[in-house]
Amino acid sequence: MIRRVDFPKDFIFGTATASYQIEGAAKEDGRGPSIWDVFSHTLGKTLNGDTGDIACDHYHRFKEDIGLMKEIRLDAYRFSIAWPRVMPDGKNVNQKGVDFYNRLVDKLLENDITPFITLYHWDLPYALYEKGGWLNPDIAMYFRAYATFMFNELGDRVKHWITLNEPWCSSFLGYFTGDHAPGHQNIQEAIIAAHNLLRAHGYAVQAFREDIKDGKIGLTNVVIKVEPGDSKPESFLTAALFDKFVNAWYHDPVVFGKYPEEAVKAYTERGLEIPDSDMDVIATPIDFFGVNYYTRTLVVYDPNSPLGFSYTQGNLPKTEMGWEIYPQGLFDMLVYLKERYRLPLYITENGMAGPDKVENGKVHDNYRIDYLEKHFEKVLDALNAGVNVKGYFIWSLMDNFEWAYGYSKRFGIIYIDYNTQKRILKDSALWLKEFLKS
Repeated sequence: MIRRVDFPKDFIFGTATASYQIEGAAKEDGRGPSIWDVFSHTLGKTLNGDTGDIACDHYHRFKEDIGLMKEIRLDAYRFSIAWPRVMPDGKNVNQKGVDFYNRLVDKLLENDITPFITLYHWDLPYALYEKGGWLNPDIAMYFRAYATFMFNELGDRVKHWITLNEPWCSSFLGYFTGDHAPGHQNIQEAIIAAHNLLRAHGYAVQAFREDIKDGKIGLTNVVIKVEPGDSKPESFLTAALFDKFVNAWYHDPVVFGKYPEEAVKAYTERGLEIPDSDMDVIATPIDFFGVNYYTRTLVVYDPNSPLGFSYTQGNLPKTEMGWEIYPQGLFDMLVYLKERYRLPLYITENGMAGPDKVENGKVHDNYRIDYLEKHFEKVLDALNAGVNVKGYFIWSLMDNFEWAYGYSKRFGIIYIDYNTQKRILKDSALWLKEFLKS
């Protein structure tokens, strides 16, 4: 059985959350609306019309939640700042919102839990969306100003920072498929948004280098193991192309200062110019990549599809999200990232949605324990293969608002009763507690 002692002493085990998914208090203490507030309140955009208005009420219950983190023996906690809580209009400071994050950081440190801050986990101030959002080139400088403020406010105590969470989701799910806020369906807009997100990241890293001398900063991307869904040569080529669009598009510019050829073609075909100065900003050196890994994607060549491919289903066991459970893909992608980019890595999200139910006051999620154990083993294999993995953050600390799926999917190791806000440590949390002692 795998044990904590099998990992390096300085390896970090933590959990992760996102502000809109857990905080609630959507209209309290000066917080402004985000694109997700507006999106979730738009008929038909989320399952059952669910919103993050209350969510897990973490804004009021953070001390209790940190107490549970302490009980589980977590080393670290990755959370995001709600930009519209600290700057309701995206520009001007709301001190009550800032005070909340100061209290949160102080309470974490008081309990010997290392804070990892994500500056942007999808909740763009709606006031900035009205100015064009991620389609407006000026958004990069708004983000730099916001990042600079947060570095100066919390950088004396917080030494680990992430600029963006999964810019692929923000750009393509937000502006092409429309599944996420702001719900647009325009491929050209998605491509523009992707570039502006990376520009914003680069400017924030530049500000960090100017203001913080003893911290680390990186970018978190969703990392998908892409494989062909059949044995046709065209499907192998299709899988390689798809990999460029979901993985290399958001990694290559940050390290190499240039997009993969396929992404460059997507820009130039639409008459979009990429100034060299933009690429210089995007490639401002970072300290690590964050890896959000959940599953593999199988694609096949499909000449009848507008995009030239279709998704297909594999035969592996699946989570409640319909995602295949594929631990080997985590090992494969860690090795790939190490060999291609030569940067330290943190697994900033990994976890599963399960059919969790309360039975006699307990939640028996042995399937999640099995999932975590198998993924821990693959991380250990990667470490033994020479990959510089620094830490692992389980998604998620607690059940929460799962974006367009509302409250129908439970990813947490802590069960949330949304009617009472009662917290229950699932068996997976109790297993993790014992693992972290081992």
